Amino acid sequence: MGLTSTVLAIDAGNSKTDVAVVTGEGQVLATARGGGFRPPAVGVEAAMDALADPVGRALSDAGLPAASHVSACLANADLPVEEEQLAGALHERAWGASVEVRNDTFAILRAGVAEPRGVAVVCGAGINCVGMRPDGRTARFPAIGRISGDWGGGWGLAEEALWYAARAEDGRGEPTELVRTLPAHFGLRSMYALIEALHLEHVEHGRRHELTPVLFETAAQGDPVARSVVHRLAEEVATMATVALTRLDLLTEETPVLLGGSVLTAGHTQLDDTLRDLLSSRAPKADVRVVTASPVLGAVLLGLDRLGVRVEARERARAYWEKRED
Repeated sequence: MGLTSTVLAIDAGNSKTDVAVVTGEGQVLATARGGGFRPPAVGVEAAMDALADPVGRALSDAGLPAASHVSACLANADLPVEEEQLAGALHERAWGASVEVRNDTFAILRAGVAEPRGVAVVCGAGINCVGMRPDGRTARFPAIGRISGDWGGGWGLAEEALWYAARAEDGRGEPTELVRTLPAHFGLRSMYALIEALHLEHVEHGRRHELTPVLFETAAQGDPVARSVVHRLAEEVATMATVALTRLDLLTEETPVLLGGSVLTAGHTQLDDTLRDLLSSRAPKADVRVVTASPVLGAVLLGLDRLGVRVEARERARAYWEKRED
């Protein structure tokens, strides 16, 4: 695979987009960063327009009109039909001769393993889990909310904390320090005041996610209700990972299980310890790791995998991001 083969790698999340142009030898020609990728909110075409700026800058800096292959790991590509739709939209932009779109959880998985083999669970604003084998087999979940059986994610944890605290204050539920800690975060004195502020949008709707760290802080202080929510999240993550390993016939083999996203990488002691205990009993061969590598590296490696490049090329690309993150 020569220098004429290139990968345009895109890792596009809800808040930011990272782009890289890499040769078939693993040499990084250019990188760029842009804003968030939110097709459900703005529509597919507008979301593609938002990608056009960082993609255009990266291709220009690389001195290329287009790449051989586009490897795009995109937020909100939760179903195969959505991946196909977004791949079609990318193909129309003519940024590469071929296009492959995956959910952005695959980028985190691929960034954390030496070969395309393992399982990743990501818990940030939402929660998702994917797995892959070198033969192309994958395991995944729809991950579109409660209608697809999901529980967890930063947003869901904040909602759960509010539910328990509201019931505790009015007598429907058991006592919990969340009654005090949640409203105090916004300078309020009661859950009623917080409920009113949220309902009337005196506290912006998008700020609810700020309550997730408060939940973990309250759990760390020993509150039984908060601790039960954290334990449930550990159960959910362990369940998703175990199911994915089972689907891929990897449960009895030593296999990386990667943890990513702001919640799972924050170093919450109760969550980390409980999760590792659960996985040690349900999936004793799992090699649990926290992913620290940039997700765009995963998109790069998936693109290089598709081109069938030599191992040395993938190692060269990985070394670039490892050095950059140092």
